[in-house]
Formats: sequence, C-alpha cells, structure tokens
Amino acid sequence: MKRAFKFISTLCVLALMLTVLAACGGSKSPAATDGSKATTDTPKDETSKDIPTLTWWTIGGQVPNNFSKAVDAMNAYTAEKIGVKVDIKVASWGEWDTKMNTIVNTGEPFDIMFTNSGKYSKQVAMGAFADITDLVQSETPDLYKLIPEKVWEGTKIGGKYYSVPTYKDSALTQYWVFDDKYVQKYGIDMNNIKTLQDLDKPLHDMKAGEGKSFYPLPMTQGEGLNGFFNEYDDLTLGFPPIGVKADDAARTVVSVLEQPDVMANLKLLHQWYQDGIINPDAPTKTENDKGRPFFAAQAFPGAEVSWQINDAVEKYNMVQHYGPIYTTSTIQGSLNAISANSKYQKEALKYLELVNTDPKLRNMLAFGEIGVDYNNVDGEKVIERTSDTWPLAAYTQGTFFNLAVTKGAPEDQWEQVKKLNDAATSSTVLGFALDITDLQTEVANCQAVWDKYKYELITGASDPEKMVPKITAELKSAGMDTIMQAAQEQINNYFK
Repeated sequence: MKRAFKFISTLCVLALMLTVLAACGGSKSPAATDGSKATTDTPKDETSKDIPTLTWWTIGGQVPNNFSKAVDAMNAYTAEKIGVKVDIKVASWGEWDTKMNTIVNTGEPFDIMFTNSGKYSKQVAMGAFADITDLVQSETPDLYKLIPEKVWEGTKIGGKYYSVPTYKDSALTQYWVFDDKYVQKYGIDMNNIKTLQDLDKPLHDMKAGEGKSFYPLPMTQGEGLNGFFNEYDDLTLGFPPIGVKADDAARTVVSVLEQPDVMANLKLLHQWYQDGIINPDAPTKTENDKGRPFFAAQAFPGAEVSWQINDAVEKYNMVQHYGPIYTTSTIQGSLNAISANSKYQKEALKYLELVNTDPKLRNMLAFGEIGVDYNNVDGEKVIERTSDTWPLAAYTQGTFFNLAVTKGAPEDQWEQVKKLNDAATSSTVLGFALDITDLQTEVANCQAVWDKYKYELITGASDPEKMVPKITAELKSAGMDTIMQAAQEQINNYFK
C-alpha cells in the first residue's frame, strides 16, 4: 500500500509540474508548414524581440481573402530560416505612384519598397533609401554573386548601390499580345505586325466585326500603350518628354514629344480613340478588365501562360516586335530598396537574399498559398496555378531564375530569357543615370506639368497637334531646357 501511495503521489507531482510548465510556455508547438498560420506558446513580447517584422511596400491587384493566410505561411518559413517576417503592403496599380510619393514625402516608416526607374533616382536624391554598397557584399554575399555585374552597375547612382535589382528579363523585349480567337476570326497575320501603323487594319477589323461597345485596344490611364516611348532612353529620369534615341551614336538629348516619329504615333493613337478602338474612359480608368482582346507588354517567352490564367482567356498569341535591348532604365525596371531609416537594414537584405536564392519562398511570393492558389507539379521547378486571384506581381520580387515554370509554359522558359539577355543590344547611353541632385526643383515642376496632361495624351484622348505645343511650352517654363542642358553636359562628361 505504501509503495502504491508513493507511486500515485509521484504521478500527481509530475502532472502538476507539467501543468505549470505548459502555463509558463515551457513547451512550443512547431511552426506550421501546411499554409495555416503558425502558432507558438511563446509570449508575444518575446517573439517580437526575436523575430523582426519588416514592412514591404509593393504593387499589385486586389488582395484576396486568403492573402493573410498565405503571408502567414511565408512568415512561418522565413522565421525558421533566417529569423525574419514581413508585413506585405500592396498598393494597387492605379494608386502606386501617388502612394509611394506620399510615403517618401511624409517619412512614413517602411523597411523595403519596390521602385523603378520612374521614381528611383528622385527617391535616392531625397535620401529615402539606404546606401547598401558595402552591406550587400559583406552581409549577403550570395545575393551579390547571383546578380551579374552589368545588372548591379545599372542600379548605381553616384557610384553607389541603393537597391537590389531584380535579375530577370533585364533587357527589354516588347510584344504584341492578341486573344487567339480574334486572330483566327479576322485572319490576323501577327508576324507582319512590327509597327504601330501595322496594327491599324487588324484593330479596325476587330472593331467593325464586334460592334460599338467593343474596344480592341483597352487602356488604363497609368499605362496607356505599354512601351510607347521605348525607342527613347529616358536616362533613368522616368520622364518621357526628355530622352536620347536609343540608337543615336551622337547621344543627343531631345524633346521627345516633338520628334516626328513620336508625333506620328501620337496622332495614330488619337485617331484610334476617335474611332472607338480605345475605350472612352481610358484617361480615368485605373485598372484593366480581364479578357483583353489585345494589349502591348514587355515580356518574355511563356509569359502568355500566366496572362491566360489571370484574364480567363483560352489562348493568347504573342509576337515580338522590339528588342531585346539593355538600357539603364530596363535594368532599373524592377528594384527593391531599403529605407534609410529602417532599423533592420541587415535583416531586410537577408530577406531579399532568401527571396532570390530560395525556390520555395520565391514560389510562395509569386503564386500565393500552396494548395489554394497553386500546387507543385515537379518539386519547386514546375507548378500548376489553381486560382487567378493572387495579387502580387512576380517581376517585382526577385530573380526569375529560381522561380518555378508554370505548367503549360516552355520547360526551358528561363533559359530562353537568359538567351534574350545575352542577345540584347545596348542603348548608346547604357550605364548613364542622370544626376538630378541640383535639378530637383526643375524636375518636380516638369513632372507636375506632365502629370497634368499625360493621361489624356498617352491614351489618345487629346489631339497631339494641339496638346504637344501646349505641353512643351509649359515644360520649358518649368525648366525643361535646364534639365536637357545638364543632361547633355553629364552625358558628354560620362562618355569622354
């Protein structure tokens, strides 16, 4: 009896100890790996000290219901791998320009921000981004080695790195994209469509055949016709009215809107707008509808597979009509910069290194929640998308060369992209980035003028013969000639 009583007493003590341990957080449940939110019994204050959460501002579509769950799954994975989590903030395509300007101008806290050549040099000049020149090499050597030197060089401002470039289709290749059902219905010979003028007949045929409420070339205000100014290098200014013709050996800075080829294309856009080829609300429309019959895009082989899923189109046909070409701006077309005021600059770099070197995280960011938005078909190498609601744009995040191929795309898709990069010609001012440190007032004033008129102009809504002289006169009053003179002097010194 004494032994039995002693045994029972021991069990009671053990049970009491286990209860106390559980209440005090002595045991932890493992991080979730099935896409559900990870949970631990560790007190919140202890977790927050150990695992910083970075705020990452990026661009994308409408956030779906499962967005938080998908991000929780990524955070469970990255917390275990490198002790870092992210809070992904998504600005819509229509609000991105305004939102990022507001964040930078007001000093709103962030850790990582997606940016591009249209904003990057201005944001650097404002002191928004950290100089990572030394840090990226000392803290994240694998990230530094992954990205070719030419691509790193394309991000330099004043000889320093202020962002991590996205190593992808870093040379620009432009495509026309048609819904195949219209190609078949109207007998469109896509291989003979090289110029804007070549599009005139097929677009009019589609309009005549489909009716008054059908718009063969739907546009939004922010984009207009994608790639319209491609033939002019914007010197990373992100300001189309000033540039150098990409093949101009003399590297002459010009007023782009006044160039005969640009004016002819602007007139054609305006005619299409009048003819109902372009939707009448293009100057105010902020988001594309699904199922576009035709659009222009900077792209790469196999890109149409994702568009087909996103737009619920059975088949898109794609034909290359410009490029590939390297400019400093194409390299700066997708960048992720770290806030100069971030407390977690090293952690932010380590997170971006993981995005660029870890296929599992790369796929989660690009495709969403596994088992809901996509499934693995061949490990992390091939995936099948099962939804069209994931809002994040894969090109904004990290390299394509550790990203899965979407089922239906060529298995060697990323090898083809590398070949395009290797075959690319170069702008005559490749490597040059305009230093606007002493031009910020003029740049801001000219940008304000352009912002006032650009939506009407680039969607074809306004008559360029009337509007271009008006815009040009206001730009000159705002300081365009000063910018052009400084740009020419800097180019001449750079290419001595």
